[in-house]
Parts: sequence; structure tokens; C-alpha cells
Amino acid sequence: MEIKRATELGDNIQETISEIFVDAYGKDLAFFSKDKEKLIKAFTHMFVPEYFYMAILDNEIAGMIVCLDKDCFCINHDRKTLVKHLGLCKGAFANTVFRSYFNKYPKYPMELDEKTASVEFVSTRTKYKKRGVATAIMNYLFALPEYENYVLEVADTNVNAVELYKKLGYKEECRKKLGFIARKYSGVNYFVYMKYSK
Repeated sequence: MEIKRATELGDNIQETISEIFVDAYGKDLAFFSKDKEKLIKAFTHMFVPEYFYMAILDNEIAGMIVCLDKDCFCINHDRKTLVKHLGLCKGAFANTVFRSYFNKYPKYPMELDEKTASVEFVSTRTKYKKRGVATAIMNYLFALPEYENYVLEVADTNVNAVELYKKLGYKEECRKKLGFIARKYSGVNYFVYMKYSK
């Protein structure tokens, strides 16, 4: 398996990122549309490739992960593009959700310093699950010399991910309970914040 930065993989990489994003989070995105192609087109514009690392397996991009500094964002969405592909109501709502979830600061309920990386969008294509893709990319990140610590957020209901992160050496730092409406519609009770230190 080979790990490369998304910026090394050509001009169409944002579409590939969007495909993997929709494949991994399609269930959560179904409110906006059940049409995966529509979702891919709606979201392709918003990913900032310089923060994405891609796993290549069998000559195909099998998974991805984001690694960035505490003050950076990997999503730069455009309301008009979302409305164009998802319609006025759902596009405007997607804009609000993305702005409040992906472009909020501070991102985490704990202090982060310059030696701490934020890890996001840990995603593996369905056909490559259980082949060590997420582990390989994560281990690649752990070798980056500019960081000493890595933090991430995971839903408490994503038990497989929580177990994987624990196996990789992450430890739970804290939990944040979601509001009533968010719990009701997402099924998630808490966001779990985990940290890995070298």
C-alpha cells in the first residue's frame, strides 16, 4: 500500500475525495439526497486537497484521511454550488450544517498546540474495508516529523472506529453530549475526543 498527498494525484482528485466521502458517509448524507451521483457533484468543489492523504491499493485510491494544523479547515464549501445541486432548501441547509460543523473554531473542547494535528475524514472505500487501509494511513501520519500529538473526533455509535483508534494507541480525552434534536436525528449520543501521543 502506498500513501500519497492528494495534491500529487492530479487535477480531478477533488472528485475522488467526494466519491470516497459519499461512499463512507452516504447514510448520514441521505437527508440531502439518496442519489449518490448528485451528492458527489454537490460536494466535489469543497474539499481542500492539500490536507488529504490518500491510500493507494491495487492501483486504486482505497481510502483517505485529513491531517491539518489546529487553525486550518479542509472544507471550503460554496452555498451557491450546494443549492445548484441539492435545491434551494436542502442546499441552504447543507451550507448551514457544513459551516457550523466543519468550519467552527475551536474545533475541539480541549486546548491544541502547534505540535498537535487534527485528524479528520478517516474513510475507506467499501470494497477495501478490513484490509488495513485506515491503519496504514494513520501509521503514515504518526511518522510525520512536524507533529507530536494527533486528535480526532468520533461518534460514540461508531464502535468499530473507536476500537480501531484504541488499538492504534489513541486514548479518550473527553466526550461532548449532542443536543436533543441532533441526538434524535443522528442517533449519536456523544462525540468522543481521542488523542494519540508519540
